[in-house]
Amino acid sequence: MNPIELSRSALFVPGNRPDRIDKAVATAADLVIVDLEDAVPLAEKRAVLPVVREKVGLHGEQRPIMVRVNALETGLTEGDLAGVVGPGLAAVMLPKVQTAADLAGMERLLLAAEDASGRQRGSVRLVALVETALGVENAHAIAAAAQSEAPRLHTIAFGAADFSLDMGMSLSKSGEELAYPRARIAVACRAAGIAPPLDTPYMIDLKDRAAFEADVQRAKGLGYGGKLCIHPDQVGFCNRTFSPSEKEVAFAVKTIAAFEAAEAAGQAAIQVEGKFVDYPVVARAQRIVAFARKIGRAPATE
Repeated sequence: MNPIELSRSALFVPGNRPDRIDKAVATAADLVIVDLEDAVPLAEKRAVLPVVREKVGLHGEQRPIMVRVNALETGLTEGDLAGVVGPGLAAVMLPKVQTAADLAGMERLLLAAEDASGRQRGSVRLVALVETALGVENAHAIAAAAQSEAPRLHTIAFGAADFSLDMGMSLSKSGEELAYPRARIAVACRAAGIAPPLDTPYMIDLKDRAAFEADVQRAKGLGYGGKLCIHPDQVGFCNRTFSPSEKEVAFAVKTIAAFEAAEAAGQAAIQVEGKFVDYPVVARAQRIVAFARKIGRAPATE
């Protein structure tokens, strides 16, 4: 089983704040991301590794934990992996991914770290953080690397802060400027057959709850499966938004049952509560029920 398959909310926590790691694990976040990159000063990047490894080993059975290592271009990635790959680690996030070749290089480093730590080869999953214009342009090649260069690749995450820096633009609360990269990444993941992507954190105004919730809804509308979070208060809404509602699950169950009965009678297009239902609609209903089972919310009438 993929330990990070359920990633409606992925909560970042600084690697140099062990107390916050403990608190993050106690939240309802599906995934905790211990950050070794932007949140950790350069002078502390090596010293923090034993602490992070200890916390991952302590909490890894309680909550899936991913570590964001430093980018390949920094020369720190190999040391990061040597320091944190061990018991309890579910996945690593590689920032600044721009080409499929980046993932091929990361695969070699991960295999070496797994061998050195006694982990089974391929057991540590990988998330590619795309946050540059070149990365967005190569989104499909990166996603498709799951079929060759990086078979452990789970999905792509989008990082808008560095993307906006690369593009020389400003981020807005309404997010129109991110419509293209978000859509391109979501389509790339679907086309490559990997998990739906994780959307960029909302960082513009943490006090503007309405803007945050609208940002989450935009991501869901584009086909994202979850969102990166930078505050525990963001977790609950993400979990709810990227989950089917009870009403949606109940209607999906009713749709499947009605269609199966109609199909047995020789029909392949029917109406359920006034809504047109054919094979694609049933397929979506089946996905909803399967996801509901995953989070323990399938109705008893199923």
